[in-house]
Amino acid sequence: MNYVVLIFLATTFAYLLAASTLSPRANYAEMQPRPSEEQIDARLDELNLNDKTPLAERYAHWITDVATGDFGKGVTGSSINEEMGRRVGVSLRLIFFGTIIGATSGVLIGAYGAVRQYRLFDRTSTGAAFFVLSVPAVVIAISLQVIAVAINEATGVQIFQYAGEYTTGLDAGFWGHLGNRIQHAILPTLALAIGQFAAFSRYQRNMMLDVIGSDFVRTAMAKGLTRRKALFKHALRTALIPTVTYFTFVFGIMLAGTTFTEKIYGWKGMGSWVIDSIVTNDVNAVAAVSCFMAVCVMAASFFSDILYAWLDPRVRVS
Repeated sequence: MNYVVLIFLATTFAYLLAASTLSPRANYAEMQPRPSEEQIDARLDELNLNDKTPLAERYAHWITDVATGDFGKGVTGSSINEEMGRRVGVSLRLIFFGTIIGATSGVLIGAYGAVRQYRLFDRTSTGAAFFVLSVPAVVIAISLQVIAVAINEATGVQIFQYAGEYTTGLDAGFWGHLGNRIQHAILPTLALAIGQFAAFSRYQRNMMLDVIGSDFVRTAMAKGLTRRKALFKHALRTALIPTVTYFTFVFGIMLAGTTFTEKIYGWKGMGSWVIDSIVTNDVNAVAAVSCFMAVCVMAASFFSDILYAWLDPRVRVS
C-alpha cells in the first residue's frame, strides 16, 4: 500500500508540473492555415489539455480516467495506452539486460578488487571505474558509436548496428531477425552496463573491505574453511546486503540513462518518448512516463526487500 501511495503521489506531481508548465496550445501556432481559436479550444477540450480550463478540473478528469487504466490521449489524438504498450518493452529490455550485466560485473570486480587490495587488479579496476564515473552517459554512448563505426570499417563487416532496434525490411527468418536484434542491442546495452559497472564496483569494494577482516570471517577460517570459501560464503554475502539496498537508487539513475541512450541509438522506448513529449508539450504522455518510472523504482525497491531477506536471516526471523 505504501508503494501504491508513492506511485500515486509521483504521478500526480508529474502531471501537475507538466500541466502547469507545458503549453499544448503552442503546437497550433505554426500550423498553416492556423485553426481558429474556437477550433483549437474544441480540440484541446477533447484531449483534456485546454489551459483555459482550471487545472483542478483537468486533473480531476485525468485522475478519474487513470483510475480505470486510461492515461488519455496525446496531442496528436493517439492513445497513450497503446503508445506505452509499444514502448515499455523496448525500455525494459535495455534496463533489464543493462542492469544485470552492469551490476553483476561491478559486484564481482569490486569484491575481487577488495580481496586484492592495492594490487594491480585493484588499481586498474579503480582507475577504470573512476574514469567511467567522470564521463557523462551521453559521451559514453556516442564514444561506443564511434568505436563501432571504426571496427565496422576496419573489418569490412557490419558487426555492430547502432541505429534503431532492428533493420527494417529484413527478410532473414526467425534466427536472422533474432541475430539482427542482438546486433542492434549490443551497443545501447553496453552503454548502460558500463555506467552500472563503475557505480557497483566502487560500492561493492568498499562494502567488502568493511567485512573482509571481521571476526566471523576469521572464525569461519579457523573452523576449517579455506580463505576463498570464507570470503565467498560469508564475507561477500554480508557485503551484498547494503548493495541490494543501493540497487534501488541506482535503478532510478538507470532510467535516466536510458533517456539519452535511446535517443542516441534511435530506440523508441519510454526514455526517448519523454523527451519527445516535452518538446511537443504532451502533458498526458509526460505523466504516463513518470508513472512508469515510479512503478519501476517501486518494483526495484520491492525486489531489493526480497533479496535483503534472502541474504540476511535476521530479517526473515523478525
